[in-house]
Amino acid sequence: MINLKCRVENPNQIMDMLANGTITPVEAFILFEEIGEKKAEPIKPSTEEKIEDILKELDSLVGLPKVKQLVKEIQAFVEIQKRRQKEQLISEPLVLHMIFKGNPGTGKTTVARLLGKIFKQMEVLQKGHLVEVERADLVGEYIGHTAQKTREQIRRALGGILFIDEAYSLARGGEKDFGKEAIDTLVKAMEDHKDNLIVILAGYKDEMDWFLRTNPGLRSRFPIQIEFSDYTIEELMEIAKIMVEKRQYKLTPEALAKLERLLKDSKNSAYYDKMGNARLVRNLIEKAIRRQALRLVNQKRISREDLIYIKEEDISEVEEI
Repeated sequence: MINLKCRVENPNQIMDMLANGTITPVEAFILFEEIGEKKAEPIKPSTEEKIEDILKELDSLVGLPKVKQLVKEIQAFVEIQKRRQKEQLISEPLVLHMIFKGNPGTGKTTVARLLGKIFKQMEVLQKGHLVEVERADLVGEYIGHTAQKTREQIRRALGGILFIDEAYSLARGGEKDFGKEAIDTLVKAMEDHKDNLIVILAGYKDEMDWFLRTNPGLRSRFPIQIEFSDYTIEELMEIAKIMVEKRQYKLTPEALAKLERLLKDSKNSAYYDKMGNARLVRNLIEKAIRRQALRLVNQKRISREDLIYIKEEDISEVEEI
């Protein structure tokens, strides 16, 4: 039988050779099989390179110095424990359930997503995906419904991270509330799937502290607690510049000055913790882009510079967004 492996690269070439009698039908079949195996063979990426890329993405986030340091510590801890296991040394159990405390817009979901990617590359999790839920996704309306809903979300998250936002709301109704059933179902699943599920509870700092006091048994199940501080004005301005640059816009000096003033004023607002940080910046930038479009749409002549620059008048007051 003729050895043609090195000469055949695609099915059309095999068909041509079969048509002109260069190979027999049996040889054609074998060559088709070989090409199929080549295509099906997975390319194994370098784990280290991928983890380095993810850590670079983490480092590129504005601010969050304590968070970044702790994430690197967790990544290093996981790696060293895996190496100790290979050397048959005593290793600490990989209990990686976490509590994220902080106001909205401080990067909690973004960091959780990056952790999923890191743990997948380190083979701690099979998939590394993030399933984000809140009370309504877990708590039902009648007895037994809550356990069913909670188990369904757990099933979706297996192999990855179950991220429960405003987790403290599960304990607000007291002993008779169905939220307690959701917590009990969750705790059981954390034990049943301890090798293939990480749970992250997230919410405002004070509310999460209260939540842990109402259920002391939870604290020991979540050994990693990360506090996400509010961004400084300088960090928020840096986030704004990154956002506009990614969209190929620029802020005029006057627009930058107005944006900075609005952010400083919002810091003093009683509602800042509900709407502040990067979320507020994103809303201001997106509204400015829409207002710039409205300003330009009926303009007779529009230059490239007109399309790029966001002016002071395009920046809305915070109450308007």
